[in-house]
Amino acid sequence: MSKELDYLSRKVARGHLSRRDFLGRAAALGVTTVFANSLLSSAALAEGPVKGGTLKAGMTGGASTDSLDPASWQSQVPYKFGRQWGEQLVEIQPDGKLEPKLAEEWGSSDDAKVWTFKIRKGVQFHDGKEMTPDDVVATMERHSDANSKSGALGIMGGIANVKKDGDTVVFTLKEANADLPFLMDDYHLMIQPNGGKDKPAAGIGTGPYKVVTEEPGVRHIGEKFANYWNGDKRGHADQIEIIVINDSTARTAALQSGQVHMINRVEPKIVDLVKRVPGVTIQNVAGKGHYVFIAHCNTAPFDNNDLRLALKYAMNREEMVKTILRGYGSIGNDFPINKAYPLFSDDIEQRTYDPDKAAFHFKKSGHDGPVLLRTSDVAFPGAVDAAQLYQQSAAKAGIQIEVKREPGDGYFTEVWNKQPFSTSYWGGRPTQDQMYSTAYLSTADWNDTKFFNEKFDKLLITARAELDEAKRKQMYRDMAVIVRDEGGVIVPMFNDFIDATSAKVGGWVPDGNQEMSGGYALSRCWLNA
Repeated sequence: MSKELDYLSRKVARGHLSRRDFLGRAAALGVTTVFANSLLSSAALAEGPVKGGTLKAGMTGGASTDSLDPASWQSQVPYKFGRQWGEQLVEIQPDGKLEPKLAEEWGSSDDAKVWTFKIRKGVQFHDGKEMTPDDVVATMERHSDANSKSGALGIMGGIANVKKDGDTVVFTLKEANADLPFLMDDYHLMIQPNGGKDKPAAGIGTGPYKVVTEEPGVRHIGEKFANYWNGDKRGHADQIEIIVINDSTARTAALQSGQVHMINRVEPKIVDLVKRVPGVTIQNVAGKGHYVFIAHCNTAPFDNNDLRLALKYAMNREEMVKTILRGYGSIGNDFPINKAYPLFSDDIEQRTYDPDKAAFHFKKSGHDGPVLLRTSDVAFPGAVDAAQLYQQSAAKAGIQIEVKREPGDGYFTEVWNKQPFSTSYWGGRPTQDQMYSTAYLSTADWNDTKFFNEKFDKLLITARAELDEAKRKQMYRDMAVIVRDEGGVIVPMFNDFIDATSAKVGGWVPDGNQEMSGGYALSRCWLNA
């Protein structure tokens, strides 16, 4: 059996067998998914790496408004490009464990209120300067400043101060937080010279590639950084390029024609067709990503909880997963946590489609007339179809959903987090605390449902300091129920990350932390000779 699986895993590494088919064969042989994925990772490494060439990705999620400033990153392209030129103190691995990056090691006081990170020496920025603990402190200061409008502001709010102590950086927290090292993986917290205070959008980091071309909404090119400290493990191609292709059909055609070597966000409805393309492999993995319909709790008519409940009961989740995800995902329950997270409570009652309850709450809300929902192809794969499907299910409850299709360019700057009812997505976060702190804490800059709940905030802060796992799990359960029953988010489904690669790509590592191999595909992978 081991020889057969080894042979098959190497076929996947070469792009000659899909990961999904491999996992099916492994399951038939009685092998767990975790062990099978470990074989794939080992096989990918055993097959290479091969150095040289230009590795190209066609991606959705890019706009003319994108910036190289990590504080501003909201969508796939700037974030994925940023993973190639920037680095954080730590990096979460596919198995969920933390690996040292710009911090060599870390530890905490007994009460988890003081954390010390030893900063790696001899690491160069792309401008030739050596990274120091001062740069780390400045980075944390910038992202803690409300004026930066950083997407990490929610998680930085629990930090009282950050200071240098020799070759270490010391974080003193307002309240204990056993998850602090995981928070340092937040993709906004790329360590920059002087924290980016001088030139936040200069694109200077410590990653394997330095920025040479930046054309927002068009293309982004990185050139291998000769003095990269970790060059044996990352940055195998001489050059990487991301071409922004927001249209799904055009993106697939670019992969098929050889214009690009990998693409993100393959729509589930075309997966079977893509599988038939010679030399193309579907790379899908389950994780914490979820598609959402978000309503602002502080804006009429969504400031009425009965209306929000009506909209939740009017969502046919089973039909949504079947039609939009085609089986590449699972049903959501109107809070952003699933079984992929530690301390998940699986005993929370599943909300189901109920037109009668939807009609009851809609009438009770006193709202009369249509409800405007904004959506776009870039919100998530199949978002426009999902909005129309929702329109149909809501109509059976007497609720009129007016669907407005918005342009993809600028959607995440002009619609998401600004308009009161829209479709969007979340890639998930490493821990429950980070997910809730980023998007549901009252003070979070990315609180995209404008959910302000004092009881929830208190539970979240208390849970950070609770080291008893049973008590902490109960707190997370209570928080989930509050969001589910009072929040402005409708979570119909958790999605698989579905990417695709050509046979020329080697070294792909399945990583459920994010799409595109956890965001690291362009630096993890190589071009086969």
